[in-house]
Amino acid sequence: MEGFFQFLQSFDLGRQIYQTVFYADRWSWYLDGLKLTLQLTCGAILIGTLLGVITALFSISGFAPLRFIAKVYTTIIRGTPTTVQLLIMYNVIMVSSTNKLLVGTLAFGINSGAYVAEILRGGIMSVDKGQTEAGRSLGLKQWQTMLYIVLPQAVKTSIPTYTSEFIVLFKETSIAGLIAVTELTKIANMITSQTYNAMVPLIVSALIYLAVVMLLTFVFGKLERRLRKSDAR
Repeated sequence: MEGFFQFLQSFDLGRQIYQTVFYADRWSWYLDGLKLTLQLTCGAILIGTLLGVITALFSISGFAPLRFIAKVYTTIIRGTPTTVQLLIMYNVIMVSSTNKLLVGTLAFGINSGAYVAEILRGGIMSVDKGQTEAGRSLGLKQWQTMLYIVLPQAVKTSIPTYTSEFIVLFKETSIAGLIAVTELTKIANMITSQTYNAMVPLIVSALIYLAVVMLLTFVFGKLERRLRKSDAR
């Protein structure tokens, strides 16, 4: 292994790669950054899904104030930059919090909730009205019809767009370094400050992002194909 490192350092690019990835076990920094990125993404998508379901139900409610709340929430969140929302959460709403990961998770979760709400609302609206009428004719209450008949179909319809939102959210967490969360992009910046070389650390981070996105795309693609097969049966 030492011979490989010496060979690597004999070239200028090889020396840069060695200093960026292998020197002082900096490869482990990237793994730690990826771990935080995934924690941030998973926490945010859970919050976003919960908020999205509630907001989607509010948006189709017969009670006007609930529809108004849903409209205001989705309009503000979708109409303002994620970076600004993150900084407001960090510098205004949770200024006293020392848990930067929690701050980032809440900010991204609230942001994702508005998009999930629109995804799910579209899925609900795509379900034929006859399904609702059939449920009511069977004696089900309105909430039972929504829970047992409409929502399962809406969720299945929304899965392709929902999985895309997960991937977009994973990439969006790259701005969490603005509030000192040591996610993947922040790690690249930290290594850059020590090696005075921005190209290799950023390329390594980009390749890690690309690998994870390709893996997620493959997994979600298999899930979608399986769901299509179940519909065909």
